[in-house]
Amino acid sequence: MNQINAMVPQEFLERVSSTLVSARTVGQLTHPLLELLELITGLESTYLTRIDADAGVQTIIFSRNSKTMQIPEGLSVPWDDTLCKRALDEGRSYTEDVSACWGDSEAARSLGIRTYASTPVYLDDNRLYGTLCAASTESRPFSREGRQVLTLFSTLIAQHIQREQLLEQLQKANAALEAESSTDALTGLPNRRFALMALGRMFTLAERTGQRVLIVFIDLDGFKSINDTYGHDAGDAFLIEVGHRLSGGLRTGDVLGRLGGDEFIVVGLVPSGEMAGASVAEATRRRLASLIEGEFALGPCSFAYPGASFGVLHADPFSTSPEQALRDADALMYADKRERRREVDHFRGRIAEVRERA
Repeated sequence: MNQINAMVPQEFLERVSSTLVSARTVGQLTHPLLELLELITGLESTYLTRIDADAGVQTIIFSRNSKTMQIPEGLSVPWDDTLCKRALDEGRSYTEDVSACWGDSEAARSLGIRTYASTPVYLDDNRLYGTLCAASTESRPFSREGRQVLTLFSTLIAQHIQREQLLEQLQKANAALEAESSTDALTGLPNRRFALMALGRMFTLAERTGQRVLIVFIDLDGFKSINDTYGHDAGDAFLIEVGHRLSGGLRTGDVLGRLGGDEFIVVGLVPSGEMAGASVAEATRRRLASLIEGEFALGPCSFAYPGASFGVLHADPFSTSPEQALRDADALMYADKRERRREVDHFRGRIAEVRERA
């Protein structure tokens, strides 16, 4: 009994159906189909190729070799020298004597191919993806059943490739939408939604690790004056530059986000001890404050920026919630803003006294 008759139609259909149901990737589908193709055709090597016409290369992406002939996965050959291209150009899908048909093919000679069968794998847009092939070092007949199975398998593989490509496109689109929904359009920093999610994650992690959560609430003093004096384009450029400078002062694991308007937030983890947490929090405040004080050169305008107001908190995750901690940091920021205003007013009052005496 030859190999073509070794598998009854019912068994063949069951194996194909099982493969279609279980396969999640092109590879998981193709490898079993190559094995079935070998059983049906009796040819010793079966393989799926990918054609890059622009690069002029054909690559074996999946293969099965059962006897002498070895066609390895990953093998790339010049497209113009392949039997696949000759078969497509001539409309010939099978030959038992490769040397008589295409004796000038170096690839065929080097692999020792004598019997060859091939069918193109086209996607729905009529784009040539590659070829599904069977080959042997021996001269063997190719039955009508073999041709039918070759065509059927190329169609099934094409459909799975398209499904996989569609899934990949959907995943990329979803990732892009997720990134867009989590990113501040102006500064490119995480937006309020992402920053608050990060704050919640920090609380969860702090509970597990016995640490505290650092919250640095930042409000850019005098931002309205920058907009009014230099224009909104300069104000936007200022926000972008502030975001860039603050990013340079983060510790590993810290998350910087823009809450909106002229408000930014930094969240991270600090040691659990009261003194240790306070020390890290204060060091973080000084570092960030120093980064955004001083000269800003924003295209046609430049100015000296006196700095921002900060609300810095190292919260115990067991005694407060993320929402309450954020409100507390906001309150500390406003207390800092009031103190900074008093210092400015006091300084202005001292100047006025000096002028009066003079």
